[in-house]
Amino acid sequence: MLDPKFIRENPDKVKEGLKKRNDSFDLDSFLILDKKRKELLGKLEELYAQQNKIDDEMKTLLKAKKDPKAKIQEAKTIKQKITSIDVDFSSSDKEWKEQLLRIPNIPHKDTPIGGESQNKIIKESGKLLEFDFEPLSHTEIAQHLGIIDFKRAAKITGSNFVMFKGLGARLQRALIDFMLDLHTKENNYCEIWPPSVVNRESMISTGQLPKLEEDMYNIGIDDFFLIPTAEVPLTNIHRDEILEEDKLPIYYTGYTPCFRREAGSYGKDTKGLVRVHQFDKVELVKFVKPQGSYEELEKLLLDACRVLELLKIPYRVNLLASSEISFAAAKCYDIEIYAPASKMWLEVSSCSNFEDFQARRANIRYKDKKTSKQSYVHTLNGSGVALPRLVVVILEQYQQKDGSVIVPEVLRRYFNDRESISA
Repeated sequence: MLDPKFIRENPDKVKEGLKKRNDSFDLDSFLILDKKRKELLGKLEELYAQQNKIDDEMKTLLKAKKDPKAKIQEAKTIKQKITSIDVDFSSSDKEWKEQLLRIPNIPHKDTPIGGESQNKIIKESGKLLEFDFEPLSHTEIAQHLGIIDFKRAAKITGSNFVMFKGLGARLQRALIDFMLDLHTKENNYCEIWPPSVVNRESMISTGQLPKLEEDMYNIGIDDFFLIPTAEVPLTNIHRDEILEEDKLPIYYTGYTPCFRREAGSYGKDTKGLVRVHQFDKVELVKFVKPQGSYEELEKLLLDACRVLELLKIPYRVNLLASSEISFAAAKCYDIEIYAPASKMWLEVSSCSNFEDFQARRANIRYKDKKTSKQSYVHTLNGSGVALPRLVVVILEQYQQKDGSVIVPEVLRRYFNDRESISA
């Protein structure tokens, strides 16, 4: 959430940010509503002050044993005015809060302006594989090896749900263990096993709601949500808290299943594991002081890339353009890996700096040790990494001519030292 004071004092900067994002939010209407709300609030505060003054005067009259009838009538008149204005204020305040939550973050100055065509590849690592045989797609490999059952998953739930079995399930578990060990032991993240169901306030805090509600799985009877990413519960760990300065930075990592309806994406990249409604992911979340948050973003990117380097998978890093970054992000990198048989670049991680946007929504602050001044933290998150597309690339890149798949060396100790997956 943007600071309302900043919006009032810098409407042109906010409009410029909306334009960069190609966002249609009507800021002029919001500013009119903001002015009305502020005027009504001022009138209420003035009336409450008059009410308090009259109460004091009545006490003085009663103490002096004088007739307070005139003051009583005056108090009734003020109370009626308060009641009338409060109705208007409550209505305006509700609409104001709802609209404020729909204003996206302002893109960072380094974020390229435009859509997908303006994304910038800033790093490429590794050499793309060339086969000396006709490679199979990941769906063909999975069926040949009997490690993923797409048909039975669809029977159990519906389309775009997946069931891993046998060594496929073991591959999932090995990848999760490998990534959690890497991030906790090498990169000093604290491991969290959070709930996979959160309340509405948690989703609002991180910016999924109200903007993206149609993409989320809502449990209506309780108004809970299945998490779209571990970013939501991990960020909300410190909601409505004041952190001590010497505790920062705080790094969390956690594995969770993730659930996304992907409304509006039906028919787009829906084959196999490329776009599914439930998937597994290891997430990285940081709480840091504002002055070092962009250095922390670069470190976060390195931590996510390290996963792919150890798996010996070629990748590239995209600096996303202003229309491509998420609602809450100020700057974002996407990490993509190449599926050689499918001939597709697949995103496996987004690493974002939200600055104080999420912290304002979640009311997460820190207290300066010297001055005791309270300020909002900056929050960052990145996938470290998401599994479905990673499995796509492992199956396609490590496939052999006989249909088997080599287990990446770094995973073998999580795989009973197995070197390959065969039919």
